[in-house]
Amino acid sequence: MSSLPKRNPDRCPTHPGAFLREIVLPAIPSSKTELARALGISRQALYDLLSERQPVTPTMAVRLGTIFETSAASWLNMQSGYDLWHAERQIDRSKLKPLNTSL
Repeated sequence: MSSLPKRNPDRCPTHPGAFLREIVLPAIPSSKTELARALGISRQALYDLLSERQPVTPTMAVRLGTIFETSAASWLNMQSGYDLWHAERQIDRSKLKPLNTSL
């Protein structure tokens, strides 16, 4: 069994909107207007997602999973990885100390 190479931890994970814009849209025969209609959202909401101005919410993950016949969890996992990568770089953890608990 071969293992996949690990992603460089210094490289930001792909935003799901970028994945839609760069991988999914070129591979489907639908326009952005048709995609927005299929998702049941406005074109502006789709453009905000594609331009990475909006995250994939649980509701949007269900919509994407349904129309592309994928799991909603895969879309949320992609968003979560993106958000966590940014949070780990934005939060100053120097003054945070572990609690001495026996959990």
